Formats: sequence, structure tokens, C-alpha cells
Amino acid sequence: MPRISRVISLSMPPEMAEQLQQAATEDGRTVSEFIREAIHLHLEEREWLKQERRQRAEARLNEPE
Repeated sequence: MPRISRVISLSMPPEMAEQLQQAATEDGRTVSEFIREAIHLHLEEREWLKQERRQRAEARLNEPE
């Protein structure tokens, strides 16, 4: 059966890794779950910001001179 997820490796300073592990433990999640959610939220915010910029640019183009 094919794998439904991809394994991605990343590096980080030891202090950050400890903070990550602690935060995941406090939330009752695995580090993988914690990172997936963080990335998901970041990508959503990034898309929202792109849409905001696009809407502002369109509004400027439609402003009367």
C-alpha cells in the first residue's frame, strides 16, 4: 500500500527543538502533528495576505483620480 504522507527532515538549533518538544507535549500532540499544524496555519495566513494585497491593488486601480 502506498504511503499517504511524505517524510521531510529539517534542522533546528537544540534550544528550539527543546521548545518544540515541550510545546507539543503540553498540547498532547506529537512533534509531527505540532509542526503540521504550524505549517498549515502559516500557509493559510500567507494565502490570506496575498489576497489582501491583491484586493488593495485592485482597489487602488479602481480609485477615481
